[in-house]
Amino acid sequence: MATGATQPAAPENPGLFNEMGRALEKSLSILPTLKGTGEALDDLNARAKDAAKDAGESLSRLANPASMATGRIKCPLAANGASDCKVAADKLCQAKGFKEGKSLTIDSVEACSPKVLIPGRTRKPDDCRTDNYATRALCQ
Repeated sequence: MATGATQPAAPENPGLFNEMGRALEKSLSILPTLKGTGEALDDLNARAKDAAKDAGESLSRLANPASMATGRIKCPLAANGASDCKVAADKLCQAKGFKEGKSLTIDSVEACSPKVLIPGRTRKPDDCRTDNYATRALCQ
């Protein structure tokens, strides 16, 4: 036998660890690649810029007096019995030529029956009610 001769390679013996390694390699190949720190920071910065831009646009609408409506419109009662001031804000804005609005300020007033003014009469629970009025709205 010659001294420099190489021995033939042993046939591969797939053992438990070998098979687990292959399964792990396959599972890693189907996972999405993770972003590097720089890419993650760039993505976060882009999202922060978009949020700041949206906030700035919202503030500019608030600061623009042309998109504000003032007045006093009673908020109608919704089906659940609560005041629906969205409807009143829409009416305030529609009077100014806009499509819809969001109420910014609401005024509440206690409206009572004249019966409460009778001296000596005991006040009953249904003698008074609270009415809400939209007084300022942001229009769109």
